[in-house]
Amino acid sequence: MHQQSLSFWGVCLCVAVFLFSASFAYSAAPGFVINEDDSHFFMFREPEAMTLEGLNAFVDQYVDTNVSHLFLCPNAMKASFRSKVWDAIWDLAPNQRVKEDDAAPIAKRWMSNAKLLDERGLDPYAVWIARCREKGISPWLSMRMNDVHNVDDPDSYIHSRFWMEHPEYWRIPGGAGWTDRAFNYAIPEVREYHLKFIRELLERYDPDGLELDWMRFGYHFAPGKEAEGRDILNAFMREVRGLTREWSEKRGHPIHLGARVPTLPESARGLGMDGVTWAREGLVDMLVPTPFWATADFDIPIEDWRKQIKEGNDGKGASVVLAAGIEILLRAYPAAGQTLNDMESVRGFAASCLHRGADQIYTFNYMDPAPMAGGESAYRALLEQGLDLDTVTRLPRRHPVTYRDTVAPGMSSGAVLPANPAASPEFTLHIGPAPKEGSVTFVVALADKTDAAEAVLQVSLNGVSCIPLPDLKAVSGFPGAVRALVFECPLSAVKDGYNTVTVSCAPDSPEQQLVWAELRIVP
Repeated sequence: MHQQSLSFWGVCLCVAVFLFSASFAYSAAPGFVINEDDSHFFMFREPEAMTLEGLNAFVDQYVDTNVSHLFLCPNAMKASFRSKVWDAIWDLAPNQRVKEDDAAPIAKRWMSNAKLLDERGLDPYAVWIARCREKGISPWLSMRMNDVHNVDDPDSYIHSRFWMEHPEYWRIPGGAGWTDRAFNYAIPEVREYHLKFIRELLERYDPDGLELDWMRFGYHFAPGKEAEGRDILNAFMREVRGLTREWSEKRGHPIHLGARVPTLPESARGLGMDGVTWAREGLVDMLVPTPFWATADFDIPIEDWRKQIKEGNDGKGASVVLAAGIEILLRAYPAAGQTLNDMESVRGFAASCLHRGADQIYTFNYMDPAPMAGGESAYRALLEQGLDLDTVTRLPRRHPVTYRDTVAPGMSSGAVLPANPAASPEFTLHIGPAPKEGSVTFVVALADKTDAAEAVLQVSLNGVSCIPLPDLKAVSGFPGAVRALVFECPLSAVKDGYNTVTVSCAPDSPEQQLVWAELRIVP
């Protein structure tokens, strides 16, 4: 009897050790991640779809595709379900209303559809998590840590009572900008308010993982105090890691922890989001270096993240998954107009990031049915073709010049456009693996300046001259451009990784302005 008892407790101890260890052991599955935001499903479906069948159908569209994970966002300032600790999206204070503008119909539908599901006893996040697991898709929850949509309208329906009642908790009390009115995480009451919701999510739901989305909206401390916030958020992450460990044991399976952070390790650290330390300490299983919203960043230094994480002495961060995050928008520089990523630019992003060591690609604002340039057919191609390195390097891809939309104080955004060709600007583009065959072209677009139609440019790639080709007929994909010139690049000059393109013009040419630049690869 005594020996049997020892055996029983030995097995229990092994199981406990496995669960504790498994909370750190997370590997990226083949496929890519889609983040579903807190409002999209409710805004863009009719009330008739607010049923169990309608909820399941949302997940089912991703079955048998290359989507490996669905990250389900349940909140902005409010919850999109009947929370016990936060306001629900349909809860309105006496001063709150939906502003009667073009967005009013979908705002009202968000509230009414979310409420209708609650009245029918359906929790969309519980249904989606169960359906994902049934269909072989990994379900995570993605919590926005500091969402400030519509804060220029203090009476908007979207704001929580906590935010409205405590302007002294804002980063800049009395400030006018959106991020001025974000919560200040240096204030203990702010941290506890968000921890309450984290506790509720883990108690109420059974996901594979919980992501803390620090990039909504990326500024969590008073100006000048961002770097000092590192210790505060480090302690916060330790507390959340403790909660996921606790709930891993209760659920009988690992509940992983992830975080979205800025694209540069130095920017993340300088804004208080010290992802390198979180990985080194084993506080996260996944890090998503990503822009905020204004543009995808086509130069995410995944290798720098990996190197800095591995510099830790304890080795806990060696297995952290680095998932490179891509936004739906493209901008060449901060003041430029926006355009949408298409299938070829998404492939270019993936080729670069995976070549640099990313474990996975994470898409944000890529929600059904037609978020991309190219519409619904492009979206289905994304889902069905996927974004593994072999696929994206076998098919046409684009590598545009963009910039970093979220950096720490004192750091450059890295914008190199607009540029004057008379100054012989250089563009350094990371393309991932160089093609062994096919064609490589460089496209550069001109703004509406005198004699733009007659301008003559010279282009070289890695010091080798490129051959002018006929202009592109359409320039609608290049905001602010009136002309798009094309140059054929010698395949022998193209290198793995970074390639430098130099653009110049004759000294006596009329002044021109370059507003777009990209490399295109057709294997």
